[in-house]
Amino acid sequence: MQQDVLVLPDEGDGVRVIACSGEFDQATLEPLRQACARAVADPAVRRIVLDVSRITFADSSMLNTMLNLLRSGRLVLAGPLPRSLARVLELTQAGRLFTTVGSVEEARTL
Repeated sequence: MQQDVLVLPDEGDGVRVIACSGEFDQATLEPLRQACARAVADPAVRRIVLDVSRITFADSSMLNTMLNLLRSGRLVLAGPLPRSLARVLELTQAGRLFTTVGSVEEARTL
């Protein structure tokens, strides 16, 4: 499985963008978990934007990671939501828990 987690350079606006691409399951989530933990621990970060638009596969372990990040009170998902992630959110009825917008730019302006 191929996946990539890229933490974009902060722009001084208190928004940390974590861009995800590829397939995310229990075996590939550690880089994302580490990036999320650093963002949550950084007092300068007031919003964490998870760019999920390029995820090709996501399972319940990805959802669990997102729910843990949601507890920080600072998470916004930037889409559009890929089909596999949208399906997980639909099946679990967890979609309504997340603030989801159409792009990283839109998430920055919330």
